[in-house]
Amino acid sequence: MKIIHFADLHLGVETYGKINPETGVSTRLDDFLAALDKLVDYALAEQVDLVLFCGDAYKSREPSQTQQREFALRISRLTSGGVPIFILVGNHDLPNAIGKATSTEIFHTLAVKNVYVSNKPEITHIETKSGIIQIASLPWLRRSAMLKREESKNLTLEQINQQLQQVLTDTVAGLAKKLDPSLPAILAAHVGVANATVGSERLMAIGQEAFLLPGNLANPAFDYIALGHIHKRQVLNENPPVVYSGSLERVDFGEEGDEKGFYVVDIEADKLSGNTLRPFDKTQDRQAQGERVAGERRVSFEFHPVTGRSFQTIRVELEAGDTDPTATVLRAIHPDSEDKVSGAIVRLQISLPAELEGQLRDNDIRGALKEAYFSTIAREVKREPRLRLGSFEGGTTAEISPLEALKTYLETNYAPERAKVLLDYGERLIEGQAT
Repeated sequence: MKIIHFADLHLGVETYGKINPETGVSTRLDDFLAALDKLVDYALAEQVDLVLFCGDAYKSREPSQTQQREFALRISRLTSGGVPIFILVGNHDLPNAIGKATSTEIFHTLAVKNVYVSNKPEITHIETKSGIIQIASLPWLRRSAMLKREESKNLTLEQINQQLQQVLTDTVAGLAKKLDPSLPAILAAHVGVANATVGSERLMAIGQEAFLLPGNLANPAFDYIALGHIHKRQVLNENPPVVYSGSLERVDFGEEGDEKGFYVVDIEADKLSGNTLRPFDKTQDRQAQGERVAGERRVSFEFHPVTGRSFQTIRVELEAGDTDPTATVLRAIHPDSEDKVSGAIVRLQISLPAELEGQLRDNDIRGALKEAYFSTIAREVKREPRLRLGSFEGGTTAEISPLEALKTYLETNYAPERAKVLLDYGERLIEGQAT
């Protein structure tokens, strides 16, 4: 079986975008849809057995009709091409009140063929062209559901989080016990894991959340644990694989250096006997790309990058003696004739001494960024610190006379000639001899 694992699509992110005058929606929507199109193209070209989406289809709990239409069009392309898709409900897919429909529930309501939606812990059996696979689902757990329980009353936030962790742990263990060991099994979970490296999702979080311990997820009853919620792709455990696919497109500069894409998971099965999986030599090399053994099943997983919108941070440190600071900035924007800003979302950060502030030619700098998809320019002007009384040689302010303090101030902030004149007046004022 060949399965695509991806998550955190977040259609509706508009940061750094513009309004398309023809459609009235943000141009950033096209970026996220283009990334999804590349996944769908791959799935159809390779005729994968299943696409597994681990939650957060939209940024908003109440996506626009346009966002829902465009997502449904891509789902239709998959299913029309004979590729089923499993959709897990994430925290951004949940409504703000229990009883309201989730943003992806419409597929289940309409009983769309080859689309499976899960908003509760359960096991779903999916018929693929290579046989049956069982998907155990762990959607986002509502904190509000826990707070309604009688035993949760008067608990602190930390105690509630501990209860949530225990509920999640028990849920995973309970799902594992219900699995048919003769069938391939994947746990699909939208959850935070304690040792995961977080990304931009922390800025998009909706409410508080509890983190699950990695050891409580890595149940050997599962051939592969597919995770969503954290935007940075990472492998938390090798055997069995516990994997965050990460988000499909960059959301902001917090993901500037992250490679985006999806995982392709291969579960080897015996073609003659359907789901009865063939034994193999366990001494074979299984380290390339990530591979593990599950009883008589061998599972490998490989990351497939998707080229998305580039984010570029350009930092320029200008020195006081620079005779043409604008040229220095332009060389940083286009080093050695390299065009790294075309089509990119760019932030230019210039650090410069105060005496160069008026020498920068803003029009030239903005012209060098005209091919960027979106650009911002920030200046950090470094000004000479003024000497604080008490920080000079000779002691603290409590140890010097008023005249000495005045002399130190004037010599620090004025030219010598001017400082001498002012000091003469100050000395006469202090001694009560001013005329």
